[in-house]
Amino acid sequence: MLKEGDSAPDFSLPDQHGEMIRLEDLLSLGQLVLYFYPADFTPVCTAQACAFRDDYEGVEELGVRVVGVSPQSADSHERFVKRYDIPFTLLSDVDKTVIRAYGVDGPFGLGVRRATFLISREGTIEHRLVADFSATSHLEVLRKALP
Repeated sequence: MLKEGDSAPDFSLPDQHGEMIRLEDLLSLGQLVLYFYPADFTPVCTAQACAFRDDYEGVEELGVRVVGVSPQSADSHERFVKRYDIPFTLLSDVDKTVIRAYGVDGPFGLGVRRATFLISREGTIEHRLVADFSATSHLEVLRKALP
């Protein structure tokens, strides 16, 4: 798994609208809170997305983006975003290419570790948090990005 000081692996993944999103484009807007989660519509993943949603107001104006990544399809993400009024981008990594690149694939390739990375505008991992069964502890990473 990547650690603080490592370079964030580049990627290009479809968002909930099917549009390709690149890491380079996200970082051009400022710091990035990139979080990985196992699945849409599960209790802990829903609580995690809603916790980010509830703390999201005003974050973009401060130059920080929040983006979630899981192996579900763009269609699943679109339904999830609509149902829970998620204001940020969710990326679809159905082949788990980016999930593996960040080292958050589950044991024996099953599932996805719940991990959050704070990535600087230059592409360096500034902070990392792994908490497989906690939804709200991942907000610590978002708070580290805020002034």
